[in-house]
Amino acid sequence: MLKRLSPAAVEAYHGDGFYFPVRVLSADEARGYRRSLEAVEAAQGGPLRGELRHKGHLVFTWLDALVRHPVILDAVEDVLGPNILCWSSSFFLKEARDPAYVSWHQDATYWGLSEPDVVTAWVAFTDATVENGAMRMVPGTHREQVVHRDTFATHNLLTRGQEVAKVVDEARAVDIVLMAGEMSLHHVLMFHSSPPNRSHDRRIGFAIRYLPTRVRQVAGSGDRHVSSLRGRGAACPRPGAGGARTARRHHEAPGGDPLSRHQRGAVPLTAPGAPAPSRWPSDQRRRPRRARAQRPRSQPLTPKSTIPMRTFTHPSLPP
Repeated sequence: MLKRLSPAAVEAYHGDGFYFPVRVLSADEARGYRRSLEAVEAAQGGPLRGELRHKGHLVFTWLDALVRHPVILDAVEDVLGPNILCWSSSFFLKEARDPAYVSWHQDATYWGLSEPDVVTAWVAFTDATVENGAMRMVPGTHREQVVHRDTFATHNLLTRGQEVAKVVDEARAVDIVLMAGEMSLHHVLMFHSSPPNRSHDRRIGFAIRYLPTRVRQVAGSGDRHVSSLRGRGAACPRPGAGGARTARRHHEAPGGDPLSRHQRGAVPLTAPGAPAPSRWPSDQRRRPRRARAQRPRSQPLTPKSTIPMRTFTHPSLPP
């Protein structure tokens, strides 16, 4: 029995590879999520960057609540079935009058998962319009994995500028126009792209990737960081009272988010020897110990002449 979507909606998702719109939040709730994001940005001194753009639901209670929103989970369960996990989440931010764009690509190319049975719920915190760079998708292109090439093109938001190595029939593309608080669902193999934001306001989207419990990480090491949401699966630490420190350590753990590693500029997941990100923020890395003073071998060390070694502790974590 379907919980949220109509039979026609489920058929459209499986036939086209995407479905929209689905109302998740009211307009006021969407504005509240935007305010929460921009409060974090104000505290950081600028637009959200770095690791906090990825898997923020492990750190912020308001994002944790969103990935567990019953409307989203019901819709995802309608297309994936029961026993679902949250594999990752990411913010996609386009500033006003920004030339940044996303080329035609398939998400599954670099994710290193055992099978392409993944759905992305893309939640709009602001309106997503043709003018401000809404996503575009080509119906039916989710049925096979195609070869990609790296372009490293200027202004491409994808770190390698990767794009499908074939001609895309853009005349068939559909603009995924959403109102603030609505979401779209798309398959991990869907051809999709998005143009620059030519409007006077930023475009804010939060993408959440869900998968069945049978899907495994076969390249990279993000499998141990999935969050069980419904049915079977190991629970992931949640932010909030009593669990914030554990959740933050989970978020910062080496190799914890292969998608984040790729989007921060690491090599593709399919390549061996991909470097794991450090758990230490750049301004809190361990400093090297001072070298011991050199003493003649004949001079014995006494308590008064011994140079104490410096000790190091993990940087404090916010509550």
